[in-house]
Amino acid sequence: TSYDVDIYDIDLFDSPIELISQLHSDRRRVVCYFSAGSFEDWREDAPAFQPDDIGNQLDGWEGERWLDVRSPAVQAIMLTRLNLARDKGCDGVEPDNVDGYDNDTGFPLTAEDQLTFNRFLADQAHARGLAIALKNDGAQLPDLLSHYDFALNEQCHEYEECQDLAPLVAAGKAAFNVEYRDSLDAATQLAESICPRANAAGLRTLILTLDLDDAFRISCFDDF
Repeated sequence: TSYDVDIYDIDLFDSPIELISQLHSDRRRVVCYFSAGSFEDWREDAPAFQPDDIGNQLDGWEGERWLDVRSPAVQAIMLTRLNLARDKGCDGVEPDNVDGYDNDTGFPLTAEDQLTFNRFLADQAHARGLAIALKNDGAQLPDLLSHYDFALNEQCHEYEECQDLAPLVAAGKAAFNVEYRDSLDAATQLAESICPRANAAGLRTLILTLDLDDAFRISCFDDF
């Protein structure tokens, strides 16, 4: 909690109210992460999900499976999570895995299904006084721009998708981006390549470890 930054993005479930209060006392804003599109078997509310709403496993993430976001039962659980974010004092939320329509979820999700769910999340977050980030799903950003307050993107430089965030930047909304490397040397080399481009595009780019273990942190915005 010692970084001199405006915003901390922390886990909704794992972060106690005392941590959020401490960050607020340090004049930080707090964004709380939860997965809106996937079932995680280690979460305290995992028993609330119905088996029929749990689909295929997310590639590379043990214990995590896609959800049928069309399900009223899934949506009700997400409302409870938004209530938790409000009650803990989060300033905003980062709902993850909101691009199931573009993945092998095990459900016949369409692009319109995804837009409906993502707008539902945004409207319900705002109804609770929470800001909301669009996590990845850059392809649908033009249709969601008026609903979302900022964006958090993973690896747009690696996958050559950073141009998807241009409408958000043009609208004067923050575009946060993180890239991942395994070592400080690799991260430093990447920074030399991408940071000038990131800054020119109006992105707030960090380079971190995938484990988010604070082994290193390179900020394009601060350092380049």
